[in-house]
Amino acid sequence: MCENNNEMVQSIRETTRTVLIVEDCANSAATIEMALLGIPQVSVKLAASVMEALRIMDTPNCGVQAIITDLNLPRMDGFELIRRIRGDQRTSAMPIIVISADTDPETPERVARMKVDAFFAKPFSPALVRRKLEQLLGATPP
Repeated sequence: MCENNNEMVQSIRETTRTVLIVEDCANSAATIEMALLGIPQVSVKLAASVMEALRIMDTPNCGVQAIITDLNLPRMDGFELIRRIRGDQRTSAMPIIVISADTDPETPERVARMKVDAFFAKPFSPALVRRKLEQLLGATPP
């Protein structure tokens, strides 16, 4: 009996995908988190800063498989987070979605050059963000 339970727990762990939301605005983070709650086998971790996100990602077996980040964050911006993720062989292919209120008209092209998988301007559609994440994680067809 215990072996079956252990196998079931291990199977759940193997199929659960963790998404890290890096957002300093609690309302935006909560909106994104609520949009993702219904995706099967997806769990969410929250970070209010790049430094907190990097600490989470440096934790052994953190399980983070995708990032949703703001660009305007305290002390270190989302561009630096993206640079670090793309510059690390372990995380270079990780899906990244940017949601930002950045009004610079160059920003969408700038993040595209950084190989970000999607860019959403604030205010954003939680349903569209969810759909894009599902596609990136292979939960729905593209």
